[in-house]
Amino acid sequence: MTVSPSPEVDPAFASEVERVRNSGVFGESGRLRELFDFLAARGLAAQPASQAEIAEEVFGQVDSDGDDATVRVYVHRLRKRLDQYYEGLTEEPHGRLIVPAGAYALRLATSATEEVAPVRRRMMLQTWLLLAGLMVVTLLGFAAGRLMTADGSGPPVNAIWEPFLESERPIMVVVGDYYMFGEINPMSPEKGRLIRDFQVDSPTDLARMQGEDPARYGMAEDVGLTYLPLSIADALRVLMPVLAQDDKPVQVIPASQLDSKILSDFNVVYVGLLSGMRLLEDVNFRSSNVTIGETYDELVHLPTSGRFVSSEARSLPLPGYYTDYGYFSVFREPGGGLVAIIAGERDTALKAIAPVVTRKNPPPLLDRQARASDDPSYEALFEVTGQQGADFGERLLIAEPRPKS
Repeated sequence: MTVSPSPEVDPAFASEVERVRNSGVFGESGRLRELFDFLAARGLAAQPASQAEIAEEVFGQVDSDGDDATVRVYVHRLRKRLDQYYEGLTEEPHGRLIVPAGAYALRLATSATEEVAPVRRRMMLQTWLLLAGLMVVTLLGFAAGRLMTADGSGPPVNAIWEPFLESERPIMVVVGDYYMFGEINPMSPEKGRLIRDFQVDSPTDLARMQGEDPARYGMAEDVGLTYLPLSIADALRVLMPVLAQDDKPVQVIPASQLDSKILSDFNVVYVGLLSGMRLLEDVNFRSSNVTIGETYDELVHLPTSGRFVSSEARSLPLPGYYTDYGYFSVFREPGGGLVAIIAGERDTALKAIAPVVTRKNPPPLLDRQARASDDPSYEALFEVTGQQGADFGERLLIAEPRPKS
């Protein structure tokens, strides 16, 4: 669905809509792009759309009920995607497009103070410690790769990773990071603490929540911090020796820094949890047999309506066994770059499936998918049995071609 703003729309609004649309931040197609186009076509002065209108016009859900979770999830993703787009810009000639809190509409904020309150920066020591942590993880991965390739042979490369090493494009490893903010009491600053709030994924989110709920977020401050799950280090430990061969250029960045330009210039490998994919979430699931369910602890296999829900979160402290699920996918972006996704609903699955997809002999069904075509396009689901964070066995449930876009 491609819709242009009506002639009555403010010229600055129309110009900014075209600029954002042409940036590729939403891709060439997909539900997020359709939602953006739908709200843009309504114009700057239109009344906010209702959930029912969006459900019918964008998602084709004619009989949607009054509280449509799909609409809420995609509006939230659209708001985050716009925030991420503007965070990477040095100038905003027309202002910035926003989706105001509590309203399903596209508006033009002509100054940073209209939606983004200024925030103070503190605790820079922790910021540098986090950056140092990411550098250590990266260097350890490369060191492992170099030590194992000292004789020029390197670890075995299976059919999954051969296209990445044979390609002329460099590789960008993207790790799923999470935003944290500080809560600092001015009367007792030594008792400050760091918080991960799933409603707050950026400084812009924090500023918005401070306006919506000052009682809860009144002492919150952006302190320039993100964190990485430790399971990413386990995954990189087995992945980097495979990728870092024959002086193949490999770089590592957090998912919060990924943009469409990187996707067009690199082959991208994501390592992290489903909840940390950010831009890659829409890129991957816009054409997939799998979708994220009501939470990031659930994956849904669309052809069979099978639902795969992790029980790690409620069972991790207990001595009993629990089930987690991992997702793996390889496909080619429209720009020609290869993309691989190694993701877990929770940490146990991520730690379990990374060794499986990088070993010399991956599961036969997955290996056949990797060898089925010179232009790989497939995805897989794994079931992982865990106990207090340890992997006690994994099973490949599904390995099949991705839908043709």
